[in-house]
Amino acid sequence: MPGKDFKGSSGPHKAGGASHRPTGGRPFHAKKFGGSSFGGPKRFANPSFGKPQIKKYQTTSTPGTGFANSPKPSFGGGYKGKSSFAGHGSHGDRPSFGGGYKGKSSFGGGYKAGPKTGGYKGGSSHGGGFSGNRGGGNRGGGRGGFAQKSFRDISKFVNKAVITEEVEVFKSEHAFIDFLIDDKLKANIVKKGYINPTPIQDRAIPHVLKGQDVVGIANTGTGKTAAFLIPLIDKVLKDRTQKIIIMVPTRELATQIDDELRGFANMLAIFSVVCVGGSPMGKQLSGLRRSYNFVIGTPGRLKDLQERKALDLAHTKTVVLDEADRMLDMGFIHDMRFMMSKMSAERQTLFFSATMSSDIQVLVKDFLKSPVSISVKTGDTAKSVDQDIVRVQGKNKVDVLQDLLTQSDYSKVLIFGKTKHGVEKLKELLVARGFKAESIHGNKTQSHRQRALDMFKKNSLQVLVATDVAARGIDVSDVSHVINYDLPATYEDYIHRIGRTGRGGKKGKAITFIE
Repeated sequence: MPGKDFKGSSGPHKAGGASHRPTGGRPFHAKKFGGSSFGGPKRFANPSFGKPQIKKYQTTSTPGTGFANSPKPSFGGGYKGKSSFAGHGSHGDRPSFGGGYKGKSSFGGGYKAGPKTGGYKGGSSHGGGFSGNRGGGNRGGGRGGFAQKSFRDISKFVNKAVITEEVEVFKSEHAFIDFLIDDKLKANIVKKGYINPTPIQDRAIPHVLKGQDVVGIANTGTGKTAAFLIPLIDKVLKDRTQKIIIMVPTRELATQIDDELRGFANMLAIFSVVCVGGSPMGKQLSGLRRSYNFVIGTPGRLKDLQERKALDLAHTKTVVLDEADRMLDMGFIHDMRFMMSKMSAERQTLFFSATMSSDIQVLVKDFLKSPVSISVKTGDTAKSVDQDIVRVQGKNKVDVLQDLLTQSDYSKVLIFGKTKHGVEKLKELLVARGFKAESIHGNKTQSHRQRALDMFKKNSLQVLVATDVAARGIDVSDVSHVINYDLPATYEDYIHRIGRTGRGGKKGKAITFIE
C-alpha cells in the first residue's frame, strides 16, 4: 500500500511501514505484517526483538515512516503494526516508543508526532495526536491533542445570497398578545420591540406553555432563545416555586441568555444565577443560597455545584438543553447524563438547536418523553449570507487578510481560528498592523471575554478573533463579515460560524480562506 508523503530535513518519506536502517544498507520496508522486528519481515506472524529472523525481506529505496530527523533508529513497528514497541512517526527529534499509522502500541502513534507522542488514530494510553505533542489526538487517547481534520468541501463555502424583488414574509398564526401569558410579561415583550413571533417562536411557544417536551430545530439567528424563555417565565409567574435549569456549551451563550431573561423578566421579581467555568465559584455559590428561579450554566460547572450539594436538582422539573450538539462535541455527554439523572423523572425537557446529528437523536430518545418535534429550517445556511472563498495560493495569509480588512465595507468582522494560541497570535499581528482587534478563547478570563464582546457590540472594535467554542451562541447585530481564517472541523461548525452574520433579515458575507 503506498504511503503518504512527509517532509523531513532529509527529503520526502513515505508512510506505510516502519524501517530500520542497518549499517550502510538500504532500509527494510515492513509492509502488511502482523508482528514486528527491527525491520519486520513481510507478513511475519510473530514479533521478534533483537536479532532479525532468517527470512526473505521486502526492501525499498524509499525510507519508511520510522523517523525523518532522528540520529538513531526507533524500535520496529509499521503500517498497522501491533508491536508493543511499534514504529515512531515522521519528524521526531529522537526515536521514541510509538505506534505506526493505525498502530496499536501501548506507547502511542507517531504521524508527524514529537517524541513520546501519540499517533494518528493511535490506540495509545499515552497519546493519540495528529500533529500533537505529548497529548491526545484525533481518535486517540484523550483531550490533549488539539489539531484535527478540517472540513474541506469547497462547494459548501460558495453560495450567493438570494436577491429577490419581492420577499416572502412569514405570516405567523399568533401575535405575542394572543399567547395565554401574563399581561406584565406581554408588556415587557412589547418594550423589547417584539410584535410578531418568528416561525420557531410561533410554533414552539404554545407547546411549551402546555408543558410538553419539545425538540426545536431552526436556523441560527431566528429567535430560539425567546422561544423557550417566554413560556418558561410565564410558568414561573404562575408558580413561584419553579426552578429551571438551562444547560449551554459556553460561557458567552450563558451570559447572552441571562441578558435576554433579564429583559423579558424586568420588574417581575424573577431571579437567575449564571454558573459557568472560568468565573469565581464563590459568587455563584452565593447566588444559589438566595432565592432564584433560573440557573443558566455549562454542564461541567453545574455538575461541580451539584456534587458540592449547592445545586438542588431533585426539585428541578424543567430543563433546557440549548446547542446540545455542541455540548456533545465538546465532550460534555457524561456531565449531561449525570445532571439529567439527578432530576425528577416527571420533568419538562426542551431541546433547541440549529443542527441535529444522529448522536443527538439518541439523546433526544433518552432524555425526552413523547416530544413535539418542530423544524422550521429553510436550509443548512441562511439565504441572507453571501458565501465565497479566497485562495491564498502561497501568499502570506495575514497579508491577504489585511488587504480585505482595509476595504471600507469590512466594518465589523468576526474571524475564526482553529486554536487558542493561533487566535491570540493573529489578534496580536492585526493590532501591530494598526487594526482595532480583540480575541476571545478558552484561555481568556470570563471578564476579559465579556469586555471584548461588549466592545465589539458597541463598534469600538473592527475585528474580533475567536475560536469556535468561544463564539458559540454569540448574538451581535450588524456583523458585516465572517472570515474563516482556518477551516472549520465540520460542516456543522461552518453553519454556526457563518450564522453570526446575516441575522434578523439583514445581509452578511462569509469568506473562507483556502490554502
